[in-house]
Formats: sequence, C-alpha cells, structure tokens
Amino acid sequence: MFTLPKLSLKQLSVSALAVMLLGSCAESPTGRPQLMLFDNSQVSKLGIQTFEELKTKTAINKDKKTNQYVQCVAQAVLKVTPQKYQANPWEIVVFESDQVNAFALPGGKIGVYTGLLLVAENQHQLAAVIGHEIAHVMAGHSNERLSSNQAVQATLGVADVALSAMNTRYKAELSSAFGLGAQVGIVLPFSRVHETEADVIGLDLMAKAGFQPEESVKLWQNMAKQGSGGTPQILSSHPVPENRIKKLQKDMPAALSAYQSRQAQGNLPRCNK
Repeated sequence: MFTLPKLSLKQLSVSALAVMLLGSCAESPTGRPQLMLFDNSQVSKLGIQTFEELKTKTAINKDKKTNQYVQCVAQAVLKVTPQKYQANPWEIVVFESDQVNAFALPGGKIGVYTGLLLVAENQHQLAAVIGHEIAHVMAGHSNERLSSNQAVQATLGVADVALSAMNTRYKAELSSAFGLGAQVGIVLPFSRVHETEADVIGLDLMAKAGFQPEESVKLWQNMAKQGSGGTPQILSSHPVPENRIKKLQKDMPAALSAYQSRQAQGNLPRCNK
C-alpha cells in the first residue's frame, strides 16, 4: 500500500480547487459555465501582441478589391455584435497565404487568409467563417482556454506529487497516462465545445447581419471536401464536418427567422467577391 504525503497533497489539491472555483462564476453567451482566471485586458493585450507579430511574419495582401470585399463582410457582421464590441474600430487584415483559415483575436483583430477565399465561395460563406471567429472573442474562448490550461497544469502538479511518493517502477508510465488523459479528456473536448459554441453564435450573427444562413452548411460541405486527415473526432480539437453540419441544420430555423427579419428591413449586404 502506497503512502502519500497527506499534508502537501491536501494543500495542493485545495489550492487548485480554490483557483478553479473562484474563476467558475463566468457564463458564456449561450449560458454555459466558464472558467475565467485572467483579466480580459490582459488577454486583449496578448491578442494585440500576437497579431502584431503575425503581421511581421506573414505577407499581407494589398489587392484593393480583395480587401474591400473582406472589409465589407466583416464590418456587416461586426455591426450586429453587442455595443461593447463596436466601441473601438477593429483591424482587419488579409494575409497572403494558401491556408484555408481565418481568426479573430481579443483586442479587436481579424485575420483572413487568401486561401479561405477559394473555399468560401461567396459573401454568405465568408460571413459564416468571420461570424464564427468573432464569436470566439464574444464568448471569451481565449481567456477560457488559457484558464483551462492553467487548471490542467495545477491538477497535473498534484498528480506528480502523488506519483513522486509512490515507490513503483511504473511512475513514468503513470505520469504519461495522466498527461494523455488530461489532453484527451479535458483539453481537446474543451476545444470542441468552443468550436460548437462559436458555430451557434456565428450562425446567429451572420443571419442578423443579412447573410443567408443556409450557406453556412454549404461552407462546411466545401470544407469537408478539403479533407480532415482522417483524425477521429475524439482526438481532434474540432468537430468533424458531418457533426458540425447536423448542429447547424438543427439551429437553422431560428437563424432563418432572424435572417427574414433582417431581410424585411431591406438594404442587405452586397459585398462583391
């Protein structure tokens, strides 16, 4: 029978638990409880710093029409976000890269790669991606991600103390198992939760902005054609396209209602690719 250093382990466990409980009072826009351990201003500064670094390492597209197109779509989506996200102008940059990707960062930064413009076939599909990325910022996913990583490290620290007290030749194997368990059981699924939540919020944003929500399904069908490498969903940080599409279709009636309300107002976005 193994004997653990009870006082040290107890102290570490209580400390880790206290940190998690203190940060667990936040709530996402969809009503999901969140762990938030960092001040939002800190996360915004990190987002701005990351964006500035990226601009020095990745070529920036200078084509006027391409930039006007991306700006048109992004600004239309931003106009329907809560007022606090419109208080300051967002910086929107088109990066010259084959990556089929886009991102939004705390601190009011949006990046779109030219590779995405080959897969997002029209303004509606581009709005689906940009709405999704802005949703990550609205839901505080960067803060939550950093916080969950911090909590995982604290938990693994407790496990490491416990394993260090074990007089067993299997310590290395057990330690690796704990690390893999945290990655598969906490970190990766957490990211899938973020992606699904961003899909839900992003679908609502694009519809309220006057973009056709059904095009979000076509976008992910296009994405599926790009291939996902055959990675099982349980070991992926993103939902597989089929599951993503099913969720979007489930939420489509509410999105169509929002789109129809916006359509009745007239003056829908006309962003020419």
